[in-house]
Amino acid sequence: MGCLGNLIWIICGGLLSALSWVAAGCLWCITIIGIPVGIQCFKLASLSLCPFGKDVHYGGGTGSFLLNIIWFIVSGWALAAEHLIFGVLLCISIIGIPFGLKHLKLAKLALMPFGTQIY
Repeated sequence: MGCLGNLIWIICGGLLSALSWVAAGCLWCITIIGIPVGIQCFKLASLSLCPFGKDVHYGGGTGSFLLNIIWFIVSGWALAAEHLIFGVLLCISIIGIPFGLKHLKLAKLALMPFGTQIY
């Protein structure tokens, strides 16, 4: 199911959201200070391209919290809004509900990407 789900996912907005994550990562990598944030964006782009069969656990400490605040102000809100729009549009149809729920989970991840572990 994971392979078939990932193939359908790419059609249902997965490719566009992965490209958005890559674009955010490239913009963050322009500065030396932003390179760790850009690397995290590239990791989340791979998750956004193939989310089925992967699990996300949230955690982190004070450093992750502060970095999440900076992330939200600079580019997190835009990626979260994109995932939210895709999620709502896909949840309109019965077939799109599993894909819409994945987009909503990725919207939460777009708000707090630091301190998370992907399994």
